[in-house]
Amino acid sequence: MPSKPARKPRLRPREDEVPFWRAKTLAEMTADEWESLCDGCGKCCLHKLEDGDTGEISYTNVACRLLDAEACRCTNYLKRKQLVRDCEILTPAKVATFKWLPSTCAYRLLAENQDLPWWHPLVSGDPETVHAAGMSVRGRTLPERKARAIEKHIVEWPK
Repeated sequence: MPSKPARKPRLRPREDEVPFWRAKTLAEMTADEWESLCDGCGKCCLHKLEDGDTGEISYTNVACRLLDAEACRCTNYLKRKQLVRDCEILTPAKVATFKWLPSTCAYRLLAENQDLPWWHPLVSGDPETVHAAGMSVRGRTLPERKARAIEKHIVEWPK
């Protein structure tokens, strides 16, 4: 008799529970909990420019070639580092060092002892609220193969 597939843990808490993101540090989270923190905004998959003198980060609307611009998710998440050499893998230890993470990023918010916003799928229970709230890159990106001078594509909205 085949065994039942492993049941995915319920990540959205009941009303009487303390959510895991308030009860645990980033380093204490399980792999499923860690991955569920991603709100699916796609902002981290935008090309960014860093000023060599000031360190200031400028976001562009140019999307990584692996970003599905409608779903706002990586099309090859497991092999992204192999396929995109400068793709950065986020870990609990690296969150504080990645100054380019948008201010709305759940990993950054929790590292800075802030809570998740109302539109985050773990709070709302709906993965579409990030898009409905205008917090994602959906409908606002240019594929990198179409971008010529990347510095001409700097935008303010991801911050």
